Amino acid sequence: MGKDNSVAPSVGREKHKCPSWLRARLLPGSEKEETFMKILVVYCSMYGHVYKMAVAVAEGARCVEGVDAELRRVPETLPQEVLEKMGAVEAQKQQDHVPVCTVDELGRADVIVYGTPPRFGNMCGQMRQFLDATGQPWMRGALTGKVGSVIKSSNTQHGGQESTILSFHTTLLHHGMAVVGLPYAFQGQMMMEEISGCSPYGASTIAGADGSRLPSDNELAGARFQGEHVATIAKKLTAQKVGETEDARMRVSVGQRYKRRRPWWGRKSK
Repeated sequence: MGKDNSVAPSVGREKHKCPSWLRARLLPGSEKEETFMKILVVYCSMYGHVYKMAVAVAEGARCVEGVDAELRRVPETLPQEVLEKMGAVEAQKQQDHVPVCTVDELGRADVIVYGTPPRFGNMCGQMRQFLDATGQPWMRGALTGKVGSVIKSSNTQHGGQESTILSFHTTLLHHGMAVVGLPYAFQGQMMMEEISGCSPYGASTIAGADGSRLPSDNELAGARFQGEHVATIAKKLTAQKVGETEDARMRVSVGQRYKRRRPWWGRKSK
């Protein structure tokens, strides 16, 4: 009887299992964990106008699948007696449920949308003091490559509606962030039927000289559009990074598994 040269599949052969990360990529739905992109909306709001815009940004961001948005307040620097004289105590109480942001949280977010009222065409002092404390994240490059965006509120049409956002961008660029604004795809910023905030630099609202005007439907729509727009762009950037990382891991895995053998003439004889 001739010799049977067949070998049982389970004998003498190594079972090469496809890594879970590669199997999830090749076979959608197989051992694929649902991951969320985290967006922080970090704001300062004395009388609640920026707060309402920040809520709208978070709502828009959550419209994108796989995105979670959270609100954070910057630490208040004014003493309680000053807030009482400014008539801001009640508005501050309405925001008590929003956690105060810490510098370390910035590095753990994928996207950061900042909201601020203006101070002479620039960001407010509370926001400036908070960002001035980000020296350590800057040295580590913790925000490099993350998406950053800005919204704002002002008392008048020309009270720093654009300059506040543009000057804010300088800080984001120093951190290496990818700046995203409010594109003209949101056509509400071109409306002439009513007075409204919003510009290609970011969503904004006009509070009025006495602060009695609340964000309009159009301004809130601009904030929602910006939130969704920012989340969509950040998700595309993240997907590209993940794809590049997985490709690199696959090349390394294949290279290690199938190492090229040395030719026979290069082997040492025993």
